[in-house]
Amino acid sequence: MPEATLIWIVFIIALVVIAISIFLSFVPLGLWISALASGVHISIGSLVGMKIRRVQPKRLVAPLIKARKAGLDVTINQLETHLLAGGNVDRVINALIAAQRANIDLPFEKACAIDLAGRDVFQAVQMSVTPKVIETPVVAAIAKDGIELRAKARVTVRTDISRLVGGAGEETVIARVGEGIVTTVGSADSHKAVLENPDLISRTVLAKGLDAGTAYEILSIDIADVDVGRNIGAQLMMDQAEADRRIAQAKAEERRAMAVAHEQEMKASVQEMRAKVVEAEAEVPRAMAAALREGKLGVMDYYQMQNTIADTTMRDSIAKASQPQAAPVQPEKK
Repeated sequence: MPEATLIWIVFIIALVVIAISIFLSFVPLGLWISALASGVHISIGSLVGMKIRRVQPKRLVAPLIKARKAGLDVTINQLETHLLAGGNVDRVINALIAAQRANIDLPFEKACAIDLAGRDVFQAVQMSVTPKVIETPVVAAIAKDGIELRAKARVTVRTDISRLVGGAGEETVIARVGEGIVTTVGSADSHKAVLENPDLISRTVLAKGLDAGTAYEILSIDIADVDVGRNIGAQLMMDQAEADRRIAQAKAEERRAMAVAHEQEMKASVQEMRAKVVEAEAEVPRAMAAALREGKLGVMDYYQMQNTIADTTMRDSIAKASQPQAAPVQPEKK
């Protein structure tokens, strides 16, 4: 065989291999055969179009085979639309199959809307068939007699498919049940009445229709535990008494401060008066000297005044010396 002919044969074989590789990269032939064997007819053009749109055909073909085997009427275009919108196709198909088996009316569009809303539609169908028990945290409430009660409830809920889109979640249910517990205990005249009839809380909470606007239907509310807490009424009275004592003490301190200030003012006034007296006494010798110079006061008058002052001083000394002194206190003999 000539060498040129051999080169052309090798070149043609290489082109065929490359063409087959390119064809298989765009056409998932094995997936098409699997779908055809399962009774699902998908054209090769549809699979190629998925590749061009950067959609993995396996994520659509496998759920479609599952749906057709379950008898669901869905198309490949519906599944691709939901996948391109950011949904979970496999979870939606599982939810539709579970709803069909449980005889629950769940259209495909409704299931897609629930899935795009961020909720697990398959879990919602399961909760609709098998109710879920939600346990609330410990809720503290105070009765009218001031005694604190701590209650814990178990809420049995079932998913309401019709209200799943736009309905509130478990947190809202727990918050409303806690509000009902606080209202029931707070309206009781005595904490003993609640301890004797814990079902009073359940009846009150169920009567309020707490599942309105939520994605769940409350089937029952069971009080799991009720404990007696602190005596809040007595504690509040003690706190009020302590506050009153501090207020009275503050007012007494204010009055004492005013009294001290008044005493300081009186001392300042007395010292001022003494200063004026001393100043006036200092002016007496000057006035007497002026009177002697001017002849208004004679020498004999001056000596007579000094004798009177000395006599007055002597009498004061005699009077003080004649006053009896208190005897010292003797210590007691043991």
